[in-house]
Amino acid sequence: MSFEQTWRWFGPNDPITLKEIKQVGVTGIVNALHQIPVGEVWTIDEIKKRKTLIEAEGFTWSVVESLPVSEDIKKNKGNYKQHIENYKQSIRNLSACGVKTICYNFMPVLDWSRTDLNVIFRDGSITTRFEYKAFAAFDLFILQRSGAEQEYSEELIKQAKKYFDGLNEEQKTALTKTVLYGLPGSLQEYTMKEFRNAIYEYNNEITEDVLRDNLYSFIKEIIPVVEEENVFMTIHPDDPPWSLLGLPRIVSTKDDLVKITGVIDSPSNGLTLCTGSLGAGYNNDLEDIAETLAHRVNFLHLRNVTRTPGKDFMEDTHLEGEINIPKIMKTLIMEQQKRVEQGRKDISMPIRPDHGTLMIPEWKTKGIYPGYSLMGRMRGLAELRGLETGIRHSLNL
Repeated sequence: MSFEQTWRWFGPNDPITLKEIKQVGVTGIVNALHQIPVGEVWTIDEIKKRKTLIEAEGFTWSVVESLPVSEDIKKNKGNYKQHIENYKQSIRNLSACGVKTICYNFMPVLDWSRTDLNVIFRDGSITTRFEYKAFAAFDLFILQRSGAEQEYSEELIKQAKKYFDGLNEEQKTALTKTVLYGLPGSLQEYTMKEFRNAIYEYNNEITEDVLRDNLYSFIKEIIPVVEEENVFMTIHPDDPPWSLLGLPRIVSTKDDLVKITGVIDSPSNGLTLCTGSLGAGYNNDLEDIAETLAHRVNFLHLRNVTRTPGKDFMEDTHLEGEINIPKIMKTLIMEQQKRVEQGRKDISMPIRPDHGTLMIPEWKTKGIYPGYSLMGRMRGLAELRGLETGIRHSLNL
C-alpha cells in the first residue's frame, strides 16, 4: 500500500498536457471545472466530459480541487441557500461519476496571497514569496483601505512607506496584480473597485466569529449528503494562515482544525494537510498538527517553506526548509496503515507535489501558473516518492 500519487492539472488550457504528466508517473489527476461560475451546479454532463478527457490518457480523476464555496455562502447572505443546494447537487453528481474526494476552502475574497511571484531562488530557478511590508504597502498606500493603519505596528508602517516610495509605477502595478492574482481558468477576477467593495463588506459586517458560524452551518448542511454519497470532503487551510486586509481567517491553526473536524465527527468531514500553507504560520507546529489530526486527513499537500516571526515566508523545495516533512510523512504512513487494518474506505490518502520552482528550461513557456511548473513539481514528486519508499521500507511495510 502507498499513497495515491496525483498531479494538479488545470484543464484543457493548462500549458502542461496530460501526455506530459503521464511520463511523471502519477496515476491520479486533481482537477476542477473552473469554467462553471461559482455557485452553479456542476452537471453530470460537464463532469463526464472532463472525466472522459482524463481517463483517455489512462488517469483517474482522483480529487476535485476545488469545488468553490461562493461568497454568498461565506457571508450567509444573498443566494446562499440556493448555492448550498447547488453545492449538494454538485456533490451528488461528482459521486455519481465516481469522483469521491473533494477539496474546498473558506477563505474570504482572496484564495491565496503572495507579494512576489518571480523570486530568484538560491539554485537560480524561480519561486514565490510573501513579504509583509510589501503587502502592508499595498494595503495602506495602493488599496488605501479604511482603518488599515490600525492593524500594523508603527515600525511596519514606516517600513511599508519606505518600500512603497521606492516603487515606480510599473512595480506598483505588478504588486497589485500579484495580490489580486486568481487561479488559472477561474471566472472570478476582481477589478480594484470590486475588490474594495468585497473587502468593505467583510470589514463592516463579517467578524471572525460570524464567518466561523457560517462555516459550521455549511458543514452541517453538506456532510449528511457527503456521507450518504460516500464522499470525503477535505477543507484546505488558509494561505497564509492569518488575517489579511481585515478579512477573518478561520482555518489557520491547530485549534481551528480541531474545532472544524469536531462540528461533525466523521471521516467525511476531513482535512487537506497542506504543510506549506499551515507552515507559513511561524507558531504552527506541523508535527503536532499531523499527529493530532492524522485521522481526519483525506488529502496531502507536502511542501516546505522558510519563514520569519515577522510573517515573511518563501516557498522552498519539498524537503528543504523549516518543516520536518520526513516526520510528518511517517505519521501519515502509519495512519494509512491503521486505516487499512481497520478496513476503512478512506485508505488511498492521495498526495500531490504542491508547488515547485520554475526551472530554466520552462522560463519561455507561456501560461505556467506560479508554483505549477512541470519540472519543479517533478523534482518535488521524486523527493516525496523516494521519502515515502524509504520510510515504508524502514517500517517493513
